[in-house]
Amino acid sequence: MQPNVMLPQKSPAQPNGLYAELMVHAVGLPNDELFAQMISSQINGIGALPPGLSLDEKGFSELLTNHFPGVELVIRCTENVPDPRALERDDVLALLLEHRAFKDSSEEWMAGIVTAACMASDHLWQDLGLWSRDHLSRLMMQNFPALAAKNVHDMKWKRFLYKQLCEREGINACRAPSCEYCADYLKCFGPEE
Repeated sequence: MQPNVMLPQKSPAQPNGLYAELMVHAVGLPNDELFAQMISSQINGIGALPPGLSLDEKGFSELLTNHFPGVELVIRCTENVPDPRALERDDVLALLLEHRAFKDSSEEWMAGIVTAACMASDHLWQDLGLWSRDHLSRLMMQNFPALAAKNVHDMKWKRFLYKQLCEREGINACRAPSCEYCADYLKCFGPEE
């Protein structure tokens, strides 16, 4: 009789075979590691991104070719269904694209991927399938530096993005004159673990 061995569940912080394979083929662009984390997490059922990281099949194939040449993953994207949050999605995407660094074409893919993850309900780094909030902060600084620079108090990223949208429209969502006095302060600035 063999002993009952329980294998530890994969956590997003543990590299897996697909992540290692992607990194072997990485070309050395700034977003390589971040995309590898998101792809390997999505394939392993971690995070909230749909197949292809929310990109269409052509876009996902181009992402692989640009960042991980030699790696072939066939992703079948789901049919386009009416999106009740289309206007919200468009606003988030426009905000990100407006603040992109203009250093690498993958910033456009990243804006679309981050926008898709904003529509999910967990912390943004978890919805993206990243391994820590630090990776999300790096993503924001690399791809959207002017926007990231505005997050001077280290607000949670999803809340921060929506706060930026509210400020654009002149909406003050905080119940107090400043965040430090708001009853929801810990929800916006507390730990994300």
